[in-house]
Amino acid sequence: MVRSRENLLGAYAFLIGVILAIILGLFQQYMGTAMSLPYAILVILGIVVGALNVGDDDSNTFLLASLALVIVAGVGNNTIIFISNISPILSSLSNILSALLVLFIPATIIVAMKTVFAIAKV
Repeated sequence: MVRSRENLLGAYAFLIGVILAIILGLFQQYMGTAMSLPYAILVILGIVVGALNVGDDDSNTFLLASLALVIVAGVGNNTIIFISNISPILSSLSNILSALLVLFIPATIIVAMKTVFAIAKV
């Protein structure tokens, strides 16, 4: 299978974004006020993933998976925050879910818009 450079760039952006989200989630409590730049990088990586990584064939699968992730992370995050005073591990998990949302929401919006435009044939 021959892969184009755009797909490779999008795949690396996705991998780097997930790793960065996990690192941000684990070490958020130690980073203090220096958090805006890493989250901005996550948003940019999410835009790159949405624009370059997902083709027409995979858009429905990506949208379904990312929709499930966004819903579960959003609802689960609220539940975890409620009980996070019990365990610091749950607090880190909540931070990881929040960082993953920062990565996936821009990607999901872009893929959804690309899919709508493809359906409308604009």
